[in-house]
Amino acid sequence: MNQERMEGNWKQLKGTLQEKWGKLTNDDLDVIEGRREQLSGKIQERYGIAKEAAEAQATEFWESMKKAVK
Repeated sequence: MNQERMEGNWKQLKGTLQEKWGKLTNDDLDVIEGRREQLSGKIQERYGIAKEAAEAQATEFWESMKKAVK
């Protein structure tokens, strides 16, 4: 799934994101709007984890979404 498709499907993905990262609020997800860098920043902020760990989690999620759409 490329960036444009991720942004286009963002409303459908919000539920999946909240299941995975329950500390992310609807407002957080509205701000993120399908941008991976924003997602990793919010994960880092809400969970108090290292930047690298947050980026790895966001990347893992993005990759799993790509596979799910194929």
